[in-house]
Amino acid sequence: MQWRSIVVGLVVLRLSLSCVLWLAFGLGPNVSWGFNFPLGFSLHKLDLLFRDEKGINPQGNSWSQRKHGHIHEEEATTCANVGEESTKRPYLSFFDGNKDEYVRRYSSFPDTLKAKMKDMAKEMFYFGYDNYMKYAFPEDELNPIDCKGRGPDVLNPSNININDVLGNYSLTLIDTLDTLLVLGNVTEFHKAVKLVIDTVSFDKDSTVQVFEANIRILGSLISSHILLTDPKHPFGKVGFDDYDNELLHMAHDLAVRLLPAFENTSTGIPYPRVNLKTGVPPDSINETCTAGAGSLLVEFGILSRLIGDSTFEWVARRAVRALWNLRSNETGLLGNVVNIQTGQWVSKQSGLGAGMDSFYEYLLKSYLLFGEKEDHRMFQAAYESIHNHIRRGRESCNEGEGDPPLYVNVNMFSGEIMNTWIDSLQAFFPGLQVLNGDVDNAICLHAFYYAIWKRFGALPERYNWQLKAPDVLFYPLRPELVESTYLLYQATKNPFYLHVGMDILQSLEKNAKVRCGYATLHHVVDKSKEDRMESFFLSETCKYLYLLFDEDNPLHKSDNKYIFTTEGHVVPIDKRFREKQWNDLFPCEEGVLAEQEPNKRPPLSNTSNCNRIPVERRYTLPLKSIYMKQIDNMVGLF
Repeated sequence: MQWRSIVVGLVVLRLSLSCVLWLAFGLGPNVSWGFNFPLGFSLHKLDLLFRDEKGINPQGNSWSQRKHGHIHEEEATTCANVGEESTKRPYLSFFDGNKDEYVRRYSSFPDTLKAKMKDMAKEMFYFGYDNYMKYAFPEDELNPIDCKGRGPDVLNPSNININDVLGNYSLTLIDTLDTLLVLGNVTEFHKAVKLVIDTVSFDKDSTVQVFEANIRILGSLISSHILLTDPKHPFGKVGFDDYDNELLHMAHDLAVRLLPAFENTSTGIPYPRVNLKTGVPPDSINETCTAGAGSLLVEFGILSRLIGDSTFEWVARRAVRALWNLRSNETGLLGNVVNIQTGQWVSKQSGLGAGMDSFYEYLLKSYLLFGEKEDHRMFQAAYESIHNHIRRGRESCNEGEGDPPLYVNVNMFSGEIMNTWIDSLQAFFPGLQVLNGDVDNAICLHAFYYAIWKRFGALPERYNWQLKAPDVLFYPLRPELVESTYLLYQATKNPFYLHVGMDILQSLEKNAKVRCGYATLHHVVDKSKEDRMESFFLSETCKYLYLLFDEDNPLHKSDNKYIFTTEGHVVPIDKRFREKQWNDLFPCEEGVLAEQEPNKRPPLSNTSNCNRIPVERRYTLPLKSIYMKQIDNMVGLF
């Protein structure tokens, strides 16, 4: 009998130890007694949990090291396999009182709170919009501190920070048109459209950036015209009787005024600026950024297909192809700034932020809109090069050791890191990854930017990931993090992203609200302000915040699909845009591109990521708590 007592004692001791480990860390012996949850002890998990204290930094998985192009191999599995396990409850759900701080904070979001945040986002928009109309219209922007309007800086033509954007054409009103429909205000939308038709002219002696005029003005006019004239997408019949395609005519007029940028350039890459009256200024520089020259195809392409004139799509597509043909033969990457006459790269930095961001975005969105296989091939090749040479950190977002995934700035020819900062515009990329089906990587990069937001209550324009400090301190109310948050919520429906949106909304209300609107933060640490409210705050930031909390919005209920332009304008995915009234724009070169593209493996977006999203994330967090804590620590939160 004594040996039986010893055995029973050992079993009890083992069970006690298992329970302690289970409750403390979510770890336990690899046994199961009929429950629907596994218990698995793993020294690897403990090692990760205490990684910071031990100073572990596994070789090959750190941000500072070059990653030599090995590609993650997906395990053979299907969505159905994952679905078979989805009925299992994670063990933490049986012990609500023992949830860690991240689970307790982010794992639920009451409907009453969602309704409150929706109302708060709407009030934020109207506080800015109403004050713009009261104090600033017909000027381009509102100075929210002085309660005055702002137009081009005519006394200082070299002030491109202002003059690239402000063209003396009621920028904020035009940029905001479709946001009024998203908020359900058809009456104000009609009023605003009529104001634009009656008061705005592009026959102005204003020198503007082609890129900014395209995405903010041309894109909004086209979007609003489509929504006015097509009752299928997505707000129903919102047109009015005496509308005679005026917005489309205005878009055409503006696009014609932008066309001189594409003339007298030996590469086909456009000049960065034009004067709306006289064309390219005599003293115009011959340098432009990749995003500025290569992000015109969505708006120009839709315009061409609406009016039956291939000119606009032709010049935009020619610019994209010219840039694409200048990419590195070694890495497949493009640089940041190029000489439009010589085709030489002025800046060889390659990354995902300012100067490059929307180039990648529009390769994918152009394919979704127009169905051109050329656009899809270019995007998939670019995405593979990004993962091979720009992405650093551990291979999987939610598994393994090493630094979390991060996309750094590298030399386009060698892939070597050029600096240790990332910029706030890169926060758009998780949203693009969602559209490409790579939700796992989107979750990790988004979590990194959210951690920076939590630390400062804003995103500094540049953040140095090595020094854990901002390099450039201002925040002009940019929408990129909100956009990615919205798209990740639509993809996952995880309440974590509602909490992120609430944090952003409350931070803006606390730190940026002033007498007549919301002001740019001059300094994200001391929260000092600049007297400027850029048009994208109403066009994008408020729009995405509102949509995040409005589950019943017509955009979410519509049977028709749509995308947002890089300025947040709603554009339906319509078969009209996949039909051309002309022959192929590049009939000879199409085959050349196809021959040049390697066919190494299926595109990343065609590969299921279901097996890479652990079951417990469907119930608790999109990213495991240990990795959230790791990211928070790496940005200096504690």
